Amino acid sequence: MREQGRGYRLFTRRRVLQGAGLVALSGATTGAYATGIEPFRQVVTRYAIRPNPAAPWPAGLTLRIAVLADIHACEPWMSLERIAGIVEATNALQADLVVLVGDFVAGQRYVTRYVHSVEWAAVLGRLTAPLGVYAVLGNHDWWNDAEAQRRGAGPTISGTALTQNGIRVLSNEALPLATRAGPVWLAGLEDQLALQGGRHRGPRIGLDDLPATLAAVPDGAPMILLAHEPDIFAHVPARVALTLSGHTHGGQVRLFGWSPVVPSRYPGRYVYGHIREASDLVISGGLGLSVAPIRFGVPPEIVVVELGADATV
Repeated sequence: MREQGRGYRLFTRRRVLQGAGLVALSGATTGAYATGIEPFRQVVTRYAIRPNPAAPWPAGLTLRIAVLADIHACEPWMSLERIAGIVEATNALQADLVVLVGDFVAGQRYVTRYVHSVEWAAVLGRLTAPLGVYAVLGNHDWWNDAEAQRRGAGPTISGTALTQNGIRVLSNEALPLATRAGPVWLAGLEDQLALQGGRHRGPRIGLDDLPATLAAVPDGAPMILLAHEPDIFAHVPARVALTLSGHTHGGQVRLFGWSPVVPSRYPGRYVYGHIREASDLVISGGLGLSVAPIRFGVPPEIVVVELGADATV
C-alpha cells in the first residue's frame, strides 16, 4: 500500500528545468517529469507480512520497521534539506525499528555538489526508534572510498560517519533487540559488491559472509536480515523471518510493473517489492538516484513493514 507523502518542497519551474537540462531532456514532457518531478516526490509504501511457518517468530508480536534505502546524497537531487525532511517523515511514522540498507553516497556524476559524509550522517543521526537505528553499507559506500578500496577492507568513510552519529553499522554480524516478546535478532550483511576488482575494474568482490552472519544467531531465535543487494536472498534459509534490501531502485524506470534495466544477477526475480520464496524479502525502491538522474514509475519511497503474527501477507 502506497501513501503520498509531503515530498520535497521545491516543486518549482527552476527545479524541473534544471533536472531536465542535466540529461538533455528539457524538450520532452515525459523527460522533464522523470528528471524534475518524480525524483523529488516522496511516498510511504507499506507491507503487512506474517512470517512463514518455518521462521521462528514470537506469538502475537508485531514490529513496525521503517526502511530507508539508497539515499545517494548529492545536490540537487538529495540535498541536506531533503534528507532532513525524510528523517522528519520517518520519525513521524513511530516505527519500533529504523534500518538503513546502504548507498548513502552519490552514485552518479550529474550533480552540482557532492554532499560529504560528515554532513549527511549528522542529519541521519536525528532518526529515532525505541529499538534503535541500524545500518548496512552499500556498493557505492565502498566504491567511492579510495582508501578502503586500496586496503580491501574497512573502516569506510561512510561507516565511520554513521557510527559517530549514533547509528550502529552491522558488518557480517548480528545482535539481539529487546522486544516485549523476548529477543529478536537483527543481522547485517556486508556488501556483496564492495571491492571493484583491481586496476581494470574486473569482477567485483563481495565482503559478505552469510554463513558466519547467520551462525551468530542462536538456533530457533527469530531473525531479520539486512542486505543491501537482494541477490543474496537466493541463499537465505527459511529460518530468517524477513530480509530487507535496496540497491535496485526498482529499476528506477518501471513501466506497467516491468523494469527494463535492473542491477541484479536475477533481473526478473529480485526487482522490487515483497517477494516470498523460502522466506520473505522486501526490496525498497529507494530514495535517491544512481547512474542517471531519472525516475519514472517508481517514486522515492520510505518503506514501512508491519512484521508479525497479527499481520497478513
